[in-house]
Amino acid sequence: MALWIQAQQLQGDALHQMQSLYGQHFPIEVRHYLAQWLEAQPWDAVDLENQQDEFKAKRLLDGLIQELQRKADSYDPCPLELVRCVKHILYTEQRLVQEASNASSPGSGPVDGTPQRYQQINQTFEELRVMTHDTENDLRKLQHSQEYLIIQYQESLRIQAQLSSLASIPPAERVQRESGLQSRKSTLEAWLTREANTLQKYRQELAEKHQRTLALLRKQQTVIVDDELIQWKRRQQLTGNGGPSEGGLDILQAWCEKLADMIWQNRQQIRRVEHLTQQLPIPGPTEELLTELNATVTDIISALVTSTFIIEKQPPQVLKTQTKFSATVRLLVGGKLNVHMNPPQVKATIVSEQQAKALLKNENTRNESSGEILNNNCVMEYHQTTGTLSAHFRTMSLKRIKRSDRRGAESVTEEKFTVLFESQFSVGGNELVFHVKTLSLPVVVIVHGSQDNNATATVLWDNAFSEPGRVPFVVPDKVLWPQLCEALNMKYKSEVHSDRGLSEDNLVFLAQKAFSSSSNNPEDYCNMTITWSQFNRESLPGRNFTFWQWFDGVIELMKKHLKSHWNDGAILGFLNKQQAQDMLMSKPNGTFLLRFSDSEIGGITIAWVAENPNKAERMVWNLMPFTTKDFSIRSLADRISDLNHLLFLYPNQPKEEVFSRYCTPPNCMHVFSCRQKCHQVIVCLIVSTVAVTWHYVSQLSGQLYVAPFSEFDLEETMDMARQVEEFLRQPMETQWSGQQS
Repeated sequence: MALWIQAQQLQGDALHQMQSLYGQHFPIEVRHYLAQWLEAQPWDAVDLENQQDEFKAKRLLDGLIQELQRKADSYDPCPLELVRCVKHILYTEQRLVQEASNASSPGSGPVDGTPQRYQQINQTFEELRVMTHDTENDLRKLQHSQEYLIIQYQESLRIQAQLSSLASIPPAERVQRESGLQSRKSTLEAWLTREANTLQKYRQELAEKHQRTLALLRKQQTVIVDDELIQWKRRQQLTGNGGPSEGGLDILQAWCEKLADMIWQNRQQIRRVEHLTQQLPIPGPTEELLTELNATVTDIISALVTSTFIIEKQPPQVLKTQTKFSATVRLLVGGKLNVHMNPPQVKATIVSEQQAKALLKNENTRNESSGEILNNNCVMEYHQTTGTLSAHFRTMSLKRIKRSDRRGAESVTEEKFTVLFESQFSVGGNELVFHVKTLSLPVVVIVHGSQDNNATATVLWDNAFSEPGRVPFVVPDKVLWPQLCEALNMKYKSEVHSDRGLSEDNLVFLAQKAFSSSSNNPEDYCNMTITWSQFNRESLPGRNFTFWQWFDGVIELMKKHLKSHWNDGAILGFLNKQQAQDMLMSKPNGTFLLRFSDSEIGGITIAWVAENPNKAERMVWNLMPFTTKDFSIRSLADRISDLNHLLFLYPNQPKEEVFSRYCTPPNCMHVFSCRQKCHQVIVCLIVSTVAVTWHYVSQLSGQLYVAPFSEFDLEETMDMARQVEEFLRQPMETQWSGQQS
């Protein structure tokens, strides 16, 4: 069923929310008559933060103009606004339809209970609405009662004035009139006393109702800000490790705006009660209670505003100096509190870990920074179509960085910084002034691309194992192996763009590598812990690289050249030399498999079983590892196709079935076969660059000997070429079997 048809079937508040999406900026009639066209367009393909995508937005606008020329003309100066508007409308409709569907089918919701949580939040909002409406009615009654009491009090003063004026009239008349006035005065004063007590009781009851409302508001705010928003921030952090998208902020913003609206209504009610109290002071505990309520509601609104100043799009966590980067900050309650009427400016500053700690302790760190960011000021903009108030930093650049003294074995790629965003604005006609600030996720600053690998390790460890509410930027020095496995699997699947993650066998292989263990039992590693040093500070035994550097090399190789083969299941990858040998020896000659090199970062080798020409026995051969550099020249599929002695991919798939569709098409190749070309190239190299070829061939086989450079002899050179050709016909151990694979 089309989304628009489902949206029209919404009921109650959901229907009102949907209808409120439309207006002069985008009439509901356009949505209705162009429903099918609108829902069929690739709105999500346009990145609103990327000005280069404006041509895509223009294409969508042109299509809409063809459908409805007159209305679309209003978007011609800024086609990105059209995309922003429609994306927001479609997303909100989908959310409302989904919520309505979940409400009608309780058993059909997600297993994590998200609809139930949303339902509870919405029920609490309804309860708060009723309570706020109730106190508003009570406040009106209180105001009317007080006004009537004041009128009667004025009447009492008038009677008293009349009594005072009786002294000037004759005694007989004075006695008669005085008696009536005294009677009226006594009756009125008794009534005023009763009404004053009643009024004081009303004030007390209203203050107690406001206490209950504020308590529920604070509880609801805790659920939304300290639970839901913190969970969103945690999902955002895990996105840096390849986790699923953190999701949109529209629902959270809607909740925060409802909170702001109700808090502000209650604040205004409390201030009106204060005004009434000042207008007619009555001794009692109400004044003290009102002072407490005013402080409480101010504290609640302050906490909401400061907590909802968030980073919607984080700056890159591995930040290279002299390189442009972007970020987006957003105030979730900005539209509701009319902050955009006087748009605030946001400033970005890079600070160290120690400075971040001082900031959270509210220590004075103003004007302190650990570097210089260019283009670090931005004015918040209000987008009327979506109701969002945000600042988009598009061209920031870290000009320089000031590093602190490092501790112990800590390297520069382990030092964490953060980008501080801060702003100041007022609400309610300067009634309240807020200085808001928020810190980005930890940032590792590098000056050269070679540092990226180790910096990524620091970021991955921090994102995976940090706790909410931590002191910046404390993380455990050691974690359980299964915890690290989850982080590695998340990163691997994301980088390789694959649903095929790391299997249990793959993780056992990684555990063996990390712990220098030979156990094949996954249970043996469940309670083992791995330290940061084991992860990316200490080199693996017998190697000059760490566990992470090896694993990251695999990721880089896969995502750049081999992810299709991994997704096909053609690459086993995580096997050691002995495992490959044990698996292949039971298979027919020509069976091969692909495994990652143990000795070379980002290397993959081909192991296959074949006869040993020097001995009457079968053995497993291993090619020297291929790396990203090799695959930039010639693909894996083409290389496997070139090697005629490779017949079956383990366990028994003909290689053509697996790799032929990835091979270079014949019309893109020369007339000669690959082997013929290889021979010709070698001969040409021998003829044209004799010295270089001699050195290379002498490395390939000890059977081939090349004399030092001497006068060129064609017959001798052709004889050498024949030796090379003979050498290439069969896989010799000195050529294929590398000690380093």
